[in-house]
Amino acid sequence: MLNFNIRGENIEVTPAIREYVEKKVQKLERYFTDEVNATAHVNLKVYNDRQTKVEVTIPMKNLTLRAEERNSDMYAAVDLITDKLERQIRKYKTRVNRKFREREGVASYFSTFTEESSATTESETDSEFDIVRTKQFNLKPMDQEEAILQMNMLGHSFYIFTDADSNGTNIVYKRKDGKYGLIETEAE
Repeated sequence: MLNFNIRGENIEVTPAIREYVEKKVQKLERYFTDEVNATAHVNLKVYNDRQTKVEVTIPMKNLTLRAEERNSDMYAAVDLITDKLERQIRKYKTRVNRKFREREGVASYFSTFTEESSATTESETDSEFDIVRTKQFNLKPMDQEEAILQMNMLGHSFYIFTDADSNGTNIVYKRKDGKYGLIETEAE
C-alpha cells in the first residue's frame, strides 16, 4: 500500500491537487505485491516563470524509484511522471526476472506482468545496460570545494571523492539549475 507525503514549494497543495496526485501515483500499486508498504514522497514546485516541477521518490527496501518532470501544466507533469515511473518499474522488473528467475528478492516487490508486455520491454532493455567503458582510479582525500574545482577542470557533471573529514566516499554533481549537489554515502 502506498502512503503519500505531498509537499508544495511556492504553491498550496489543494485537495484537488492532492487527490489527482494520489489517484495517478496509486495506479503504480498494480505492479507491487501486497506485502510492500512504501511512502511516495511528492514535491510540487512552482517557479517565477510559472514553470512547475514535480518530483516523486518511492524508497523501498532494495530499490528506490525516482522521477522528476518540468512542465508549464502541473497536471500534465504528474501524468508524465507516472509514465516515467511505470517505465522504470517495467525495465527493472524485466531485468531482475531475467537474471534472478529462481531467486527470491527484489523481484518479489512487483506483481507479474503479462507475457506480452514482458517480452516487449525485455528486448528494449538488452542494449540499454551495456557497459562500453570501465575506468579505475584512486580516490584522493579532499574537501567539497576542491572536488567541485576538480570536476569543473575535467568538464564532468559529477565527481567522486573521499571526504577528508569523514573519510567517506562522496559525490558532487552539477544540477540543472547550475548549482551543485552533494551525495554522502553511509555504510549499512
